[in-house]
Amino acid sequence: MADRTDNLTGTNLLGIPETRLPDDFVDVEVAAELEDAEPRDVAARHPESPLAWATLAEEALADGEDVQAYAYARTGYHRGLDALRRAGWRGQGPIPASHAPNRGFLRALVMLGEASSRIGDTVEADRIADFVREADRTLLR
Repeated sequence: MADRTDNLTGTNLLGIPETRLPDDFVDVEVAAELEDAEPRDVAARHPESPLAWATLAEEALADGEDVQAYAYARTGYHRGLDALRRAGWRGQGPIPASHAPNRGFLRALVMLGEASSRIGDTVEADRIADFVREADRTLLR
């Protein structure tokens, strides 16, 4: 697998390779921007960034805006899925949080689970919990 041109590396116990977003993925730049700019402005400049949407979802949840948080998290989740597929992900397998470019997607995923739970969509919250467990068990608390 080492000679593949995508970003699949390592494997889990089932032999499914890890997926790592490219080292130059947009969220690396976005993380730096979020230190000094409003998340709304960053999301407007980088709508492809799961991290920007996850940050908006976190703020909305903190403000009790659960439906708004769900929409933000769902957007980050889908933008992250698009990026993961471009990186070679085939719909299953580890997405390690130890790889910094993956963290925005994983944050959006966790925020989607939390927002789903808060709006009473337990089926979605359970599905997301399973996805988090498969992606990276270190995210479970």
